[in-house]
Amino acid sequence: MKVIICGAGQVGWQIARFLSGERNDVTVVDNNPELVRRATDTLDVQGITGFASYPDVLTSAGARDADMIIAATFSDEVNMVICQIAHSIFEIPRKIARLRAQSYLTAIYSDLYRRDHLPIDVVISPEREVAEAALQRLSAPAAFDTEEFLDGKAQLLGIVLDPDCPVLSTPLRQLTDLFSTLHVMVVGIRRQGTLFVPEPGDQLFEGDQVYLFCKDADVARTLEVFGKTVGKLERVVIVGGGNVGLAVARQLEKRENRVRVKMIERDRKRAERAADELERTIVLNGDGLNVELLREANIEKADAVLCITDDDKTNLLSGVRAKSEGCPVAISLVNDPTLVPLLGPLDIDAYINPRATTVSSILRHVRHGRVRTVYSIGDAEAEVIEAQVLSTSPLAGQLVRDVDFPEGVLLAGILKDGKVIRPKGSTRIDETSVIVMFALSKDVPEVERLLQVSIDFF
Repeated sequence: MKVIICGAGQVGWQIARFLSGERNDVTVVDNNPELVRRATDTLDVQGITGFASYPDVLTSAGARDADMIIAATFSDEVNMVICQIAHSIFEIPRKIARLRAQSYLTAIYSDLYRRDHLPIDVVISPEREVAEAALQRLSAPAAFDTEEFLDGKAQLLGIVLDPDCPVLSTPLRQLTDLFSTLHVMVVGIRRQGTLFVPEPGDQLFEGDQVYLFCKDADVARTLEVFGKTVGKLERVVIVGGGNVGLAVARQLEKRENRVRVKMIERDRKRAERAADELERTIVLNGDGLNVELLREANIEKADAVLCITDDDKTNLLSGVRAKSEGCPVAISLVNDPTLVPLLGPLDIDAYINPRATTVSSILRHVRHGRVRTVYSIGDAEAEVIEAQVLSTSPLAGQLVRDVDFPEGVLLAGILKDGKVIRPKGSTRIDETSVIVMFALSKDVPEVERLLQVSIDFF
């Protein structure tokens, strides 16, 4: 498939990396020659320097026979114009645009994106994606990473093993025997900075970052088994009252099990807007780093603090200060990947990467339903891939024990007849079943071969 990606920033680069790795014909367009050079030097892609909204630039990028265009520049309006030109002049079949401004996303204006108006097939909102990611983190505060799979019937949980974890030094095969009714699998372990897929005889040790795949109904019990306290989320403090903070607070207000929310916003106009739009949330105007203000928000009684301002350092330091005042869980929004190694020393429990959430959302729409979801782990160290098994796949009709999975790939779960199944050697992988695999990045091409994506991918 021929794809044009407009915008070579972090989001555009990551999408180009995924799609070029799947042997698609990818061209990256950006007006910054350094970003284009970085893409062409590190990825198997073509690069065009120029303004992606100019028809002659898109012509040079091969728009006349392109199958898809992804508009991920920093400007909403440029992304809209790109899609319009892609439709009107080049008749590109599929157009995806990243839009940030909430005014463009209001449901009452959704008619704007019809083919005879502004022809955008898929609109991606980074802020909405981040808000959803924040809510997922709050659903399992003891986990530093969470993601839903198999239509919400299963979850990936990333947790750090504490010294009092009851399953330390226990071989993984024994865990399966000890908790036979619990649908959970250890799919990845990061130890001393290295991520690997475990063998049945491997043991777990203090300080390991462990990725677990479990049924949604088993999340609470899974966390307890691995030594994490599962408490009811009753009080949350949100630092940051922008669009993301507002979206999270609105959703928390709608929950049946009432959550008491307090919000801290430094900008007075934003704080006033939040106070007007929210019904039960108490909004405080001030700096989230101010100890007195955190105490006024009763931070010591909060179950979690969610730091989601537009400044990474503020988010990290607000989390540190909140924990020093007695808050048990701190979740921070972090854009800069170079700051992630500081999370452990700073005792930040979980973080949200806006670029990763946006990339995952775009790829979900790119894949049309064969590969339904791709979730990137860490700094692109591994991927969790959810896919439908095709009749042409080597997996179709095979028993799990008969499939030659690469060393860095683990089959985590199967959705069959609407039920999540924990794979065993005797489990048969049927055509049309949906499977979830954890794969180290180096083994992703082999996963693609197993899924036959190069033959019947789109």
